[in-house]
Amino acid sequence: MTPGKFWGLRRMADAGGCFKMLAVDQRPPIKNKVVAARGEDAPRYDDVRAVKRALMEALAPQSTAVLADPTYALSDALSILSPGQGLVVTLEDSVFGEGKDGRLSKAIDDWSVSKIKRIGGDAVKVLTWFHPEQDAASRQAQLDFTKQVGEACARYDIAFLLEMLLYPLAGDAEQTKDYVEQSGKRADHVLKTVEIMAAPDFGVDVFKLESPLPAKQVPPPGDSATAALFAEMGRLANRPWVMLSAGATQEAFRNVLHYAFDAGASGFLAGRAIWWDAFQHFPDMTRMNADLQGQAADYMAELNALADAKAKPWTEWFKDVGGPRPEGWDSEWMQGGYADLEGNLR
Repeated sequence: MTPGKFWGLRRMADAGGCFKMLAVDQRPPIKNKVVAARGEDAPRYDDVRAVKRALMEALAPQSTAVLADPTYALSDALSILSPGQGLVVTLEDSVFGEGKDGRLSKAIDDWSVSKIKRIGGDAVKVLTWFHPEQDAASRQAQLDFTKQVGEACARYDIAFLLEMLLYPLAGDAEQTKDYVEQSGKRADHVLKTVEIMAAPDFGVDVFKLESPLPAKQVPPPGDSATAALFAEMGRLANRPWVMLSAGATQEAFRNVLHYAFDAGASGFLAGRAIWWDAFQHFPDMTRMNADLQGQAADYMAELNALADAKAKPWTEWFKDVGGPRPEGWDSEWMQGGYADLEGNLR
């Protein structure tokens, strides 16, 4: 592990090595709700920014890191987050190209891994929509995009956090292009996606994973078949991983986390499961803020306590080699210098 990636993961976690991360990078879900609430054709920029600022002001104090998008949330995150909290920055555009049978990812205009590094980000987050059985051209485009980001993260020595969501094919039941979990997804497709992206070529440092079963179908803790699926997902990831909530209800996400932590997850990176109910009060920001500081904050505190009790510290993934250490810390790096942002040793 290189020094920049090592330091980024340390900053994103608490002292015990658990990730308790808040996501406020959602764009279509928030913008669509703002449009519906206002009865207008397009979301107001100031509305979306105000919502994200409120989310961070109420909930960031309980988080170890915040995931922010450059368009609406980043400028406020830089002032709201404490110096001791991690900053994860979204790279992928929420407007995707469409392949024959899959979404085609691209970076936000005028944003790059190097720019995220320069503004002080601790990690680059990319969401790659993927399906193991999508058409070959779409599949290859997604693999190429993910690999290019991984290579850039290695070049600029910043942690790469990869999120994968199974993209429903045209013939799948309940096919949708919304930012929601595929309700009819198959566990083998989710697991195959993890296996593919875990290859060294992609350079992933932390996975942000969806449940192998639709969250609403995950039973309360204790089901052996469900536990086996989560255990296999952790085995395939073979590095620190956290759970995403994908708009699951609070009860469903709580069940998901129990199985994930038992399978070795090092925490969570969640948004809507925590704050979606409070957001439904928009545009009444007074009521929204009251719920964020009340039930949403209480729920996040519950998730944090669950992580403290059951999550696997990210450092434990390196115990077989004596724990995580920056590669070449005592020799090559100290004696030979460190690459600058253009890849030149200094």
